[in-house]
Amino acid sequence: MSDNSNPDDGAGSFGADSLTETTSRSWFDRIKGALIGVLVGLLLLVGGVWLLAWNEGRAVHTARSLAEGSRLVLDVPAEAVAPANEGKLVHVSAPLVLRGSLADAEFGLRVEGAVQLRRHVEMFQWREEQHSETRSKLGGGQETVTTYSYSRGWADTQQDSSRFRQPGGHANPPMRFRSQVEVAREAQLGGFRLDQGLLQQLGEFQPLPANAVPARAGAQRMEAGLYLGEDPGAPRLGDMRVTWSVARVAAASVVGQQVGNGFRPYQTRAGDALLLVANGQVSASAMIHQAEEENALLSWILRGVGTVLIFISGLMLLRPIVVLADIVPIFGSIMGFGTGLVALLLTVVVAPLTIALAWLWFRPLVGVAVLLLGGGLIYGVGRLMRRHHQPVAPAGNWAPVPQQAPQGGQRSSFFPPGWQPPPR
Repeated sequence: MSDNSNPDDGAGSFGADSLTETTSRSWFDRIKGALIGVLVGLLLLVGGVWLLAWNEGRAVHTARSLAEGSRLVLDVPAEAVAPANEGKLVHVSAPLVLRGSLADAEFGLRVEGAVQLRRHVEMFQWREEQHSETRSKLGGGQETVTTYSYSRGWADTQQDSSRFRQPGGHANPPMRFRSQVEVAREAQLGGFRLDQGLLQQLGEFQPLPANAVPARAGAQRMEAGLYLGEDPGAPRLGDMRVTWSVARVAAASVVGQQVGNGFRPYQTRAGDALLLVANGQVSASAMIHQAEEENALLSWILRGVGTVLIFISGLMLLRPIVVLADIVPIFGSIMGFGTGLVALLLTVVVAPLTIALAWLWFRPLVGVAVLLLGGGLIYGVGRLMRRHHQPVAPAGNWAPVPQQAPQGGQRSSFFPPGWQPPPR
């Protein structure tokens, strides 16, 4: 192990240092690790396949629930709550009325007419970064060089310096204040009441002006908050920057089940419970369309995650082959490239097949159509390939030149017996 350090304890400077460690693993240790990785790879393969199949069912249930909701939703006036709509799926859109204020008691800050108040805290502290390089050695062993770099900078979470590889000289002070969000307890949407769970989904945060922040002993005003320290231009360990932002909403829209003068998720027959909220006065159809787009985006994200899991599982399942070949590093590199291609092929086959089978279960018509289209494409490509390799029949107005048969034999030509040239 080697230690390359250049500590800088000067106040207000961005000193950095590093620690380098070299570790080795024998070929037998690598084989053992690769075999354990096979078990993990099997679990990842099962997990990836399950995620892909589950995601298709989730997407179908959500799409059907939204379609059911678009047929059932009632536009109701916000001014008065109609008992006749109790338990029904309703759409309400109106100006939002907030009562009371939001406060940050630790800093004596209070704002009126805000749905949410967010405090963001950063502390100047030591941070650890890790970078590793691994090299294979003749005989199957491996050598790993790991560099731990230490630098001082701003971070919005406490960096636990006791867990650093080299904690000495990199101790961080405790973080006196933490980031937090305050949400209004309730608000009125006409005659309806919105609870805290709905209000926390509303609003877009905007920075709070510095002149709205009360003065504090030992703190200096910044552009959008306070600096807790002596000199912002030369920060010391433990100095903090605190800023605030607020979310204000003039109007809101809700699609949900009417329960008294409030809203609850509406349970659809398709399986999902619907409770949608939006900033501003938005129609029910626009809110449902937005939910459909979010459902489609989530479906593609989860498909990507499941596909990546299957690819990683393929690499782990084939890893023992790479380690066996890595006795000679160049052979290990070649085998690693080859197993990567095999894992990619496995992914290309398993992931789409899983999605197609899930479609057959959850969306039979679409699944059958996709399988028929795929089969048609395969059949068409096969026909084209056979036609491309099929010998072309001779054409033209020429005749074969007979060749003199060898002694004791018969005359023969290039074409089979009985062939006649086309008429001129």
